[in-house]
Amino acid sequence: MLTILGFVMIATFLVLIMMKKMSPIAALVLIPALFCVLVGQGAKLGDYVIEGVGDLAPTAAMLMFAIVYFGVMIDVGLFDPIVRGILRFCRADPMRIVVGTALLASIVSLDGDGSTTFMITVSAMYPLYKRLKMSLVVLTGIAATANGVMNTLPWGGPTARAATALKVDATDIFVPMIPALAVGLLAVFVLAYVLGLRERKRLGTLTLDEALEPVTGTATETVTETVLVDAGSGSGSGSSGKGVERTRTGGGTGGGGTGADAADGADGAAVSLDKDPDAQQPTDEDGFQGLDPNRSTLRPRLYWFNAGLTLALLTAMIMQLMPIPVLFLLGAALALTVNFPSMSDQRARIAAHADNVLNVSGMVFAAAVFTGVLTGTGMVESMADWLVGAVPEGMGPQMGLVTGLLSLPLTYFMSNDGFYFGVLPVLAEAGAAHGVSPLEVARASIVGQPLHMSSPLVPAVYVLVGMAKVEFGDHTKFTVKWAVLTSLVVLAAAILFGII
Repeated sequence: MLTILGFVMIATFLVLIMMKKMSPIAALVLIPALFCVLVGQGAKLGDYVIEGVGDLAPTAAMLMFAIVYFGVMIDVGLFDPIVRGILRFCRADPMRIVVGTALLASIVSLDGDGSTTFMITVSAMYPLYKRLKMSLVVLTGIAATANGVMNTLPWGGPTARAATALKVDATDIFVPMIPALAVGLLAVFVLAYVLGLRERKRLGTLTLDEALEPVTGTATETVTETVLVDAGSGSGSGSSGKGVERTRTGGGTGGGGTGADAADGADGAAVSLDKDPDAQQPTDEDGFQGLDPNRSTLRPRLYWFNAGLTLALLTAMIMQLMPIPVLFLLGAALALTVNFPSMSDQRARIAAHADNVLNVSGMVFAAAVFTGVLTGTGMVESMADWLVGAVPEGMGPQMGLVTGLLSLPLTYFMSNDGFYFGVLPVLAEAGAAHGVSPLEVARASIVGQPLHMSSPLVPAVYVLVGMAKVEFGDHTKFTVKWAVLTSLVVLAAAILFGII
């Protein structure tokens, strides 16, 4: 009965948020509370919630101070060089923008922290997606899937958990999996390329950066053109056969760019260009700027201090010198004090990131209700036992494959802690009875991470959808199928290379 109710509770949660009948926070709180009563343990709901909050409080603290720290680093310009390089590559081509999203998310994911990755990626790419009217679920989907592949780094969490649970070396798990994970990352870039081509077909290709950059000048006459771009032409010229409309307006001291007004229809995109024949047009170096290059919070003289501080922070995380929440707390305090000595400036920076902090911490504590009830009522244990017991006896010698396949649903519906410390030892024991090495089972257990990063139980995903202003249900509907495909590619590559 607990198994059935557990699956029904998860299905109810997903259906309600995907249909937008409830907000994620309300669903995370009310649905488990209802099912706790249905299983006859309503009197213990308070205990389950407090236990869940206690378990997730360090995660909430880590995310709160990580958002402040990396928010300050974004404000002061630490990541601007990387962002500028990728934005130059992206230009105004939707295909390049989506591929650039995958590239940026992959690079930033090297720090092993999902919330960091999503904050930097969305801060850089969101303006491009908005101004070209591209689909924002493509942004969140590609960022989450790329981060999921990179989340398998030994300091990212899952690999370390698998090593701890099975008492093996994390290096022995990760290093042999590098070829398969590289194939998975390549699959993400192929996916980004395909989705980018789809966006290009829907919106058209814009090759003129001045279409989205304001232009200043002293002309007495401004020509405003509305160019309808053939969605399949890949050109921003008026020769696409869709026609050109010109409107002349007299006077004025310079044409201010109106920005992109791309239509969502499949027939093409409408782009408004304000052309001033005497004005200085932007060069390639003046392309899109996802982060305002003239913002008052920049601290160029402190660039190397901030870079060194961030490197030291990441090194301390990898070496586990202190608990991660403590490291981010100290890092945030130091970054604020050095970059913004004035108390009023510090308050302004904290206030600027307060929305993200509140949204994410609120979501984490709401998720604590969900995980607390799942764990406290025994639903998780019952579901895991049922799934493991459903494996046919003849599949024993193939426990590597079985573990890889089970890692997809289990890491989506469970926390990494629950899967790696609760289920993985059982799978490894079953494999050992048939001569399957614990290392093989451990390697297979990390292939589901691309899907796991879009789980409603992962706090960082709420940073992603919140900053990108995407409904969690829309993100789920779009991303899950691609994340599953990426995970299966990693699993297939691992089998092909003889790793599993």
